[in-house]
Amino acid sequence: MKLPGVVEEYLDLGLAVGRHIDGLVDAYYGPAEIAARAAAQPLQAPAALVERSARLRSDLAADRSLPAQRRRWLEAQVGGLHTTALTLTGAAIGYLDEVEAAYGVRPRVVEEDELAGAHRRLDAALPGRGPLAERFVAWREAQTVPPERLHDAVGSLAEDFRERTDRLFGLPVGEHVEFELVSGQPWSGFNYYLGGLRSRVAINTDLPVLATGLGHLVAHEAYPGHHTEHARKEVGLVRGRHQLEESLFLVGTPQCLLAEGLADLGLEVIVGRRPEPVLAAHLHPLGIPYDAGVVGEVAEASEVLGAVRGNAAVMLHDRGATPEEASAYVARWSLTTKARADKAVEFLMDPTWRAYVFCYIDGVALCRRFVADDPARFARLISEQLTPADLAA
Repeated sequence: MKLPGVVEEYLDLGLAVGRHIDGLVDAYYGPAEIAARAAAQPLQAPAALVERSARLRSDLAADRSLPAQRRRWLEAQVGGLHTTALTLTGAAIGYLDEVEAAYGVRPRVVEEDELAGAHRRLDAALPGRGPLAERFVAWREAQTVPPERLHDAVGSLAEDFRERTDRLFGLPVGEHVEFELVSGQPWSGFNYYLGGLRSRVAINTDLPVLATGLGHLVAHEAYPGHHTEHARKEVGLVRGRHQLEESLFLVGTPQCLLAEGLADLGLEVIVGRRPEPVLAAHLHPLGIPYDAGVVGEVAEASEVLGAVRGNAAVMLHDRGATPEEASAYVARWSLTTKARADKAVEFLMDPTWRAYVFCYIDGVALCRRFVADDPARFARLISEQLTPADLAA
């Protein structure tokens, strides 16, 4: 089947912009000849990419050969590419404007009064006495997964989550996830979707992996998160409907906001708002410390603290803060160690990921409101072409 011209140009443009920023192309499993052609072309100047993206947006707006929803999805994606190309030219774009133009949401700084309220709730939830930050760090770091138990714990959780995901939503025959441990990366976990219903999930061991977040990590990267979305869309959209634009996954576009939002929501969708008993049943037999009685209360009390990294990003890129100031801010308000705060700021300073943090903060809030405890609506997120505007409508 011949590709629509606007779709072929979208794939070619995305691959061309991706040559300027390592990691912008998160995954591509579309026609090999398009990738080969993009790689063989001379590196295009950012100004030329701005012109191409603007022209493609105009072409899409005028094109009535595609269904309206597919056209709107492509228009949103090209808007993200246009924003990235503009930043490559050195154009003066305010950080908040950049995030909104790329991802479809405008960042909101969470006031310190709200963060202080979370600290008070945490103080009541955590056992023991003494300064809150010291107690929180000690409690959390005491639940480190022994490195020799990490593979077994991940495998046990993944098998359970896979069965639950398959039962609720269905998984394509032949899908597969391989887990590996890595180091030297700015993120804690990453899904490399390889096409052919296969994913390689990397777990970063630069810092000790905590039992308190392991279940969320497995659900986020694999079942029912990134791997599940990619595999279902490869079968349903790319193979079933020949919507090959879905074979290209691009950082800096609304596609990522919804992907991170649904992945962050995944654990509560398949296990429930209080997954601690299920997680403990996997971790305790392996001798992994996991304080299930406190984890849930701490998670609820500290949920708003996820916005601290977003505040730090605004400090860095909009208000002129230094990395050292941002790290101190993260350590103070996230109640974490300097090493973990420095790692968070490393992510925020990375050229690929500088605006990405809001995919987590705003993405999960948007997806949670849309799903509203209805698994059928989550099924739409992992099966359909939707935009942030669709979810907010």
